[in-house]
Amino acid sequence: MTTYNLRAASPAKTHADAVVVGVVKADKGVELAPGAEDVAKAYGRKLRPLLATLDVSGKAGEVTKVPTGGAISSPLLILTGLGSDADANACRRAAGVAARAATNVSSVAVALPADTPELVRAVTEGYALGSYTFTAYKKNPKADKTAGTVTVLSPVARKKDAAAAFEEAQLLSRAVTATRDWVNVPPADLTPPAFAEAVSDAVAEATKGRGAPKVGVKVLDEKRLAELGCGGILGVGAGSAASPRLVEITYSPRGAKTHLAMIGKGITFDSGGLTIKPAQAMPEMKSDMAGAAAVVQATLAIAALKLPIKVTTLVPMAENMVSGSAIRPGDVLTMYGGTTVEVLNTDAEGRLILADALVMATERKPDVLIDVATLTGAMVLALGDRVAGVMGSEEVVEAVVAAGETAGESQWPMPIPEAMEDRVHSSKVADLAQHDWIRWGGGLFAAAFLREFTAGKPWAHLDIAGPGFNSGAPYGHVTSGGTGFAVATLVDYARGLAQ
Repeated sequence: MTTYNLRAASPAKTHADAVVVGVVKADKGVELAPGAEDVAKAYGRKLRPLLATLDVSGKAGEVTKVPTGGAISSPLLILTGLGSDADANACRRAAGVAARAATNVSSVAVALPADTPELVRAVTEGYALGSYTFTAYKKNPKADKTAGTVTVLSPVARKKDAAAAFEEAQLLSRAVTATRDWVNVPPADLTPPAFAEAVSDAVAEATKGRGAPKVGVKVLDEKRLAELGCGGILGVGAGSAASPRLVEITYSPRGAKTHLAMIGKGITFDSGGLTIKPAQAMPEMKSDMAGAAAVVQATLAIAALKLPIKVTTLVPMAENMVSGSAIRPGDVLTMYGGTTVEVLNTDAEGRLILADALVMATERKPDVLIDVATLTGAMVLALGDRVAGVMGSEEVVEAVVAAGETAGESQWPMPIPEAMEDRVHSSKVADLAQHDWIRWGGGLFAAAFLREFTAGKPWAHLDIAGPGFNSGAPYGHVTSGGTGFAVATLVDYARGLAQ
């Protein structure tokens, strides 16, 4: 367990085992970033030749470890690249890279630019998230190489707003890492019943003790879902031995200024159903519940921050499996609320469970709806695997994208063209078609389908199919596996509503 501190101290005089400083590209080569002035002064004229000898470029993602030889009090200097602009997002990413380089040390002092509350937050989050590891299933997990103490050095450390940003950054980081943990759990161990229990346990833990927020949780099992007529959730879950669930979380503080409803796709494993996926596409499908994990942890973070907004969070959970009881292409499902849907692709199951939950959410009379889902491969093709697509009501989309920028999560607004409405209504036997096999615009079709269940309320849909899971090497503050994407965006969006 790492302990974080915020101090106003000189990085050249600290006795930490390692000191992290930033490097920025400048007109005449590279130079140390703000926050490292005392280190630059300690090295004097030797600094520029040293950086040149080590071929330090300052580009984002670069990291160089330098034994100090007594030039500063710490024995190890870690240089992390910030690129040409040391803004909050650059500092967040650079701190994450440095965290993975700071191994086999018991204490680290981080002297990246941190002279504003925004930068204090970014550096703290970046380091905490960049050092994340998931070793729960290792027989002999390697000894924890992360530092036991991390001190963020900042000239504004004694100011209340900086201290608040520091504490809130740690809280948000814990929410993101908890999301990553859930996403990384093997699917046999996180079936819908197990996931629902894990969510209930998380709520219980978050509401324990004096001063803790009041958060309610309710779990609907398959019998109750059948009584309510949740045809989408039940249909998708019909092929699995693990029955589906729907979890509702409520946070309703006194004096709430507005009411936010969040819905997260909770497909705990997606084989594709009878429209089965290729074998190589299945191993990462444990991550198809990343949207559900994100909205749950965002809700608990909003409650822990005691933001004055009411939150209703609905999480439909199902496992999309192949069996004799699985739904078939051509089946018609009656969704919660009575709308009928023709199923044409059982591997487009996420929108079916979200539809039930969206209608249920509208009945709670929220001011705004946001759903988060690893929904379509089409969105990954359009935007790549590090950018989420955001669709829906223009004003909500703009606010979500802006929140993502503050949170360090890349998102891009996407349209819902008028032609998509015709495609969604193209079924000859039901009210709506769930899919149509037209190759183009699959992510936009999915959003148009979901819009049918929002009752015309202000709404945004986040398709996180790309950034919800990192199948490659770590980058910036994002580690391999579950990323926790959207948690920070949702919390910052809620902050905006609270203001």
